[in-house]
Amino acid sequence: MSNAIPTSTSVRESAVINAHPSAVWHLLKLQDFSSWWSKLSKSEWVKGTSDETDIVKWTFQDGTTIEVKQEEHSTIDHYITYSVISSQPALSYTSVVSTIRVYPVTSGEHEGQTFVTWTGNFSSDADAGVIEDAKFKRREALADLAKAAAKK
Repeated sequence: MSNAIPTSTSVRESAVINAHPSAVWHLLKLQDFSSWWSKLSKSEWVKGTSDETDIVKWTFQDGTTIEVKQEEHSTIDHYITYSVISSQPALSYTSVVSTIRVYPVTSGEHEGQTFVTWTGNFSSDADAGVIEDAKFKRREALADLAKAAAKK
């Protein structure tokens, strides 16, 4: 019998950001994440990739590096989807696809602000620790995004 804790392999975090949706959306370019996400020390295009493939290397403050590939980007629906294609050190799971989506709040007390969701769908070999880590990283990143958007 396995000692693994059964867990969902997806995570969804969200926030209402006190900024206009355009201020938030313009920060969501994979190569610019280090300008607002405090966990990253650097985000840069991977050299030598084709014009058809958008791959960005994120270097975290702890020295971990991951390469993320932009899978989808919609300036009409305001979302970006990316997958992790490599990591140093290696990940403990096979894959993850994440989407950040920006929605305008059009009525109510938060009218004129922005609702943001950040999801992650992990391969079935991701354990509870991976999912919890992803949850907290997204929460911290959304708080950082809110700070950066407020400055715009």
